[in-house]
Amino acid sequence: MPHNLITRPRNDTLPLTVLRAGRVDAWRKRLSAPQRTWLKRNGFLDKPGSWAMLPYRKGSAGGAVFVTGAETDIWAWSTLAARLPRGSYQICGRLSGGVANDAALGWGLAAYEFTRYRAAKLSRPDLVWPTEADRVAVREMLDATTLLRDLINTPAEDMGPSELAEEARKVGRRSKARVRVTAGPALLKANYPMIHMVGRASDDAPRLIDMRWGTKGPRVTLVGKGVCFDTGGLDLKSSAGMLRMKKDMGGAAHALALGQLIMAAKLPVRLRVMIGAVENAVAGNAYRPWDVLQTRKGITVENANTDAEGRLVMADCLAEACREKPELLLDFATLTGAARVAVGTGLAAVFANDDKLYDDLEKHGAAAADPVWRLPLYKPYRALLDSKVADISSASDGPFGGAITAALFLQEFVDDDVPWAHFDIMAWNTGNRPGRPTGGEAQGLRAAFNAINARFAC
Repeated sequence: MPHNLITRPRNDTLPLTVLRAGRVDAWRKRLSAPQRTWLKRNGFLDKPGSWAMLPYRKGSAGGAVFVTGAETDIWAWSTLAARLPRGSYQICGRLSGGVANDAALGWGLAAYEFTRYRAAKLSRPDLVWPTEADRVAVREMLDATTLLRDLINTPAEDMGPSELAEEARKVGRRSKARVRVTAGPALLKANYPMIHMVGRASDDAPRLIDMRWGTKGPRVTLVGKGVCFDTGGLDLKSSAGMLRMKKDMGGAAHALALGQLIMAAKLPVRLRVMIGAVENAVAGNAYRPWDVLQTRKGITVENANTDAEGRLVMADCLAEACREKPELLLDFATLTGAARVAVGTGLAAVFANDDKLYDDLEKHGAAAADPVWRLPLYKPYRALLDSKVADISSASDGPFGGAITAALFLQEFVDDDVPWAHFDIMAWNTGNRPGRPTGGEAQGLRAAFNAINARFAC
């Protein structure tokens, strides 16, 4: 995927002047009178986000100017990249390393387009790499975000459990990770009964994808919900509710992208990525409401609703992950509509059993324009998951607090001494904005990677 970042200027490359708000008037005084008049007539202001093309005395473009401020983030740079005329630009002067990285990342994200099924239509200008930018780190984040978005945007016909497993193998091969896939009836023999039960009605057999990388250092384990399409099962969704369900493997896409980032950065950790890859289909052997499910942990689960399948698939993975007592356990899932009601589509709702872990995620998310918002693991709501016939019900009877009760269900499969955070995400842009086109989206990816990097890097 081209990121529209070039290594050296071309003959037609124009200068891009970047000014901090408050310094525009002093800069403007150095311009010619016709240039000052041009800027005034084009509404150029001394405020962050304002931009304009600069005229040359012969009538051609002499460059561009862009105003930044304390809140200028990657998306402001994406917006600039979407508005400037075609061509190439080079930033004049020096930027701090963080601002240079934001500029390059935002510019690169503005060039993203999903092109698996049609030719590219976007036409964005190029940017000469800012001198202070960390090219390797920015490229790795662009590549991981492209992987994540492409996986989510691909429809289920071409991204079922078998194809998702192959994508995991590709990620593993890039960094010489070991990838083991357990499929179909072998899941029962390996004691992953809930992954098997949720996915057994599909023609594309359910799978456990288990990737390992690194032999030394603290253990970092990532779990992703890989429901490649969710009909709702026998509790069938409406057509409107089913419309975007190709994105229900968005958690798996996040886990793979984050794993790719960790391996590319060669962090000194022992990484494990676990994905339960299934299609929640309808057939004669589909699991049913009020079935009692066996689990890898050994507790029994009364299935409250076949459309609450993601937590079942993840629970077997979380139970296995905790067997190794990782120093950090993160899971990603497009789990509940209740989380979207609570925080909307643009925030990742996060639950954590460790305050320091959440604080790190929040801090790094804010710095990377990747916000997260904490919801509580409110223990009194655990009673809403009580079952009369099993150890726990998969969902509560009522409509309230659904994101919390789902997180509490997952917590039953996580050991108390394992630092754990659960991301309940939308993984989808519902609108079309520069750098954030309608479709699959990373939520919590930059926050999680930067937190892990700060915690475990040498």
